[in-house]
Amino acid sequence: MIFAAFRVRSFRFQWPADLVTSWAFEMETIILGWYVMVNTGSVLWVTAFGSLQSLGTLAAPMFGVLGDRLGGRIVLCAMRTIYAVLAVVLMLLAAGGWLTPAWVLVVAAVSGIVRSNDLVLRNTLIAETMPSGSLVGALGLSRATADSARVMGALAGAGLSTWLGIGGSYVFVVSCYVASFILTRGTARRRPIPDPSDTPTPMTAPVTATPTATAASGAVAVRAPGPSRWRDLVDGLVRVATTPELLAMMLLAFLINVTAYPLSGGLLPYVAREVFHVGATGLGWLAASFALGGLLGSIVTVVTGGLRRPERVTFVGTAVWYALLLGFGHAHTFNVGLLALFAAGFVQNLAMLSMTTTLLAAAGEGYRGRIMGVRMLAVYGYPLGLVALGFLIERLGYRLTISGAVVTGLVFTFLIAVRWRASVWDRRAAVTSVPQRV
Repeated sequence: MIFAAFRVRSFRFQWPADLVTSWAFEMETIILGWYVMVNTGSVLWVTAFGSLQSLGTLAAPMFGVLGDRLGGRIVLCAMRTIYAVLAVVLMLLAAGGWLTPAWVLVVAAVSGIVRSNDLVLRNTLIAETMPSGSLVGALGLSRATADSARVMGALAGAGLSTWLGIGGSYVFVVSCYVASFILTRGTARRRPIPDPSDTPTPMTAPVTATPTATAASGAVAVRAPGPSRWRDLVDGLVRVATTPELLAMMLLAFLINVTAYPLSGGLLPYVAREVFHVGATGLGWLAASFALGGLLGSIVTVVTGGLRRPERVTFVGTAVWYALLLGFGHAHTFNVGLLALFAAGFVQNLAMLSMTTTLLAAAGEGYRGRIMGVRMLAVYGYPLGLVALGFLIERLGYRLTISGAVVTGLVFTFLIAVRWRASVWDRRAAVTSVPQRV
């Protein structure tokens, strides 16, 4: 059943909470990105703003550890409180006439430490609470949530910025964050599965702690000290390094964030103003077209229950995505650009949902939060790629830079597929479902 995930009470709260959070994210990205572009006229300022929003990816594994230890609900509530507070700060600065591009970058840096890890906790909470048969559908619905928010949030952000200005538009942003916090409090309260390494250790020597006598031998069992957060992090990194499916997907994710996502994300304010010569509304339509294609991809995934052989879909979809981005980079008219972005959004969503399915299945019980946290480290490629592309655009030109990024992405995608073909390409069966969390 397409909407079977909504039978789970936690998901009925998580889905709208994630929806309004994504709405706020997208409105902020459009509102602030256009503000920086108009007030500075510099592609480097725009890429700096986009890069700072991903600053927290370095801390993603620790957010994953916190998700495994404290539970996704607690961590998400804390994160969404921070979003609301920072949005209020920007609203007050704008209302008082004190807002400058420098202030936008400062707040983006603070927000980016937390905001870029929201997806880690969303996926972790879904994996904790969903039956195995509903996992793919829940991931598809979650992805559709973000994609639909990108469509409507981008258009709403562009419209509100034009009609109300940055101060008035932020009233809606703050309202979304407050609503997301309230809804997140209704998600699952139970703790995640205990870490497998945190188990009682049998001992036969006398101990000072209160022992638990065994039935026959008089041996005692005491609880060994729980693993540290750093040990949890190291365990997650080791698991990635020693699991071929995980390692291949992590490298591919990093490559995509360096060479693909900047073309359809952080560079859009520059493309809108300098390439297609449109205003904030045109920028909103560019962002919405990519998201609308992604939304269609999510709907296809939910309806079909997911594509077979997700590992192969990931690599093939990535290659097609690069080809469509090349078309977008060389589009000379606004309408052609919209069409290319729509198709690119559709294909990238199929590829990224397949990647997430592969990672969650290969992670195993007790490691999903850490693996998704390590996965978010790959997003650090986004600010690196965005700044590098902004630098190259000013020196080599827009179209030559886009062509170079696409060719680089295609070459390394092929090399990763060949190097790990035995694990992620030649496998005879699809990835097994993630076990149910009872």
